[in-house]
Amino acid sequence: MNDNSQTLSCVLIPMSERQLLLPNVSIAEVVDYASAEAGNDSADWLVGYLDWRGLRLPVISYDAANGGNLTVPGANRGRIVVLNTIGEHHQQVPFMALVTQGIPSQTRLTESQIKRLDGSTGPADLMQVEVEGDSAWIPNLEYLESLANQSRP
Repeated sequence: MNDNSQTLSCVLIPMSERQLLLPNVSIAEVVDYASAEAGNDSADWLVGYLDWRGLRLPVISYDAANGGNLTVPGANRGRIVVLNTIGEHHQQVPFMALVTQGIPSQTRLTESQIKRLDGSTGPADLMQVEVEGDSAWIPNLEYLESLANQSRP
């Protein structure tokens, strides 16, 4: 029997220009892509809003929040990842949502399988890492949470 006490359940989330790496516990739910339009006077990174469990959550484009283009996925590809918030705005915004460009995949990783890289990062990135030969970015959740707080309906 393998000792799993040193492994972490993680999720790789495909974005347009990169994939994100998050611990599984940070994700509340993954739902099919559907959101109400944000409107013309909204922030560049705001895709729209998601009605989820009685809450109206801002849906953030990670790519746009990181200085890239806002891309809306095709109906069959995209998902919305609902994340638990953890920072100072948790009381006002207990959840936030990110639009993906595909279906997130689960993996179990050990510390030795993740290597920090010195690549370029944007404001929505905490750091770039290598996971078994592939690049991934760990998002700056506090920054994303501050954006969600700004766009509360």
